[in-house]
Amino acid sequence: MGTLDEIDWPLHTERLMLRRLADTDQDALWDIHSSPDGRQWTGGAFDRDAFNERFFGTCAPDMLVVQFDDQVIGDIMVVIKDGWAQRPVEDQAKNVEAELGWCFDAAHHGKGYATEAVGAALRLCFEDLGVRRVFAEAFLANEPSWRLMERLGMRREAVNVANSLHRDHGWLDGVLYALLADEWRARI
Repeated sequence: MGTLDEIDWPLHTERLMLRRLADTDQDALWDIHSSPDGRQWTGGAFDRDAFNERFFGTCAPDMLVVQFDDQVIGDIMVVIKDGWAQRPVEDQAKNVEAELGWCFDAAHHGKGYATEAVGAALRLCFEDLGVRRVFAEAFLANEPSWRLMERLGMRREAVNVANSLHRDHGWLDGVLYALLADEWRARI
């Protein structure tokens, strides 16, 4: 299995560039995440110092920045994880899954950029990193996010009843979507 550090950055799609997070992205990503649309569904800190500490500290190794031309329009989190396994075979489940998460600037919604960027992240996970399964979670009420997962061929595996605590709306249902490497290969 590969790691994000082993990838030849940046990655290019038809219209976008995906690259590793840089300190110079702080203002652009703060603007995206602290906007009303960004705050609605992401779980990050909404104090600038806490945001910077989380994104440019704890989460930095897992973050990708999405650019259109020279403008930062979003980010994608790619976290490589171990799959669940029984003890005798647990070594075979190391670094076999990836969890994705994303946030895009509302000014760029409806143009297919998120589909293009997250699709590139799926390709990265399956082809470059060699994972066997990719999953993503969202609030069920965040329809644009799970619709994106469906557009990319991800399968709804679960609707979890009142498992996700939203800062403004209380306990909400959550959804889990996933895609296996074999399913990915069958689509391309």
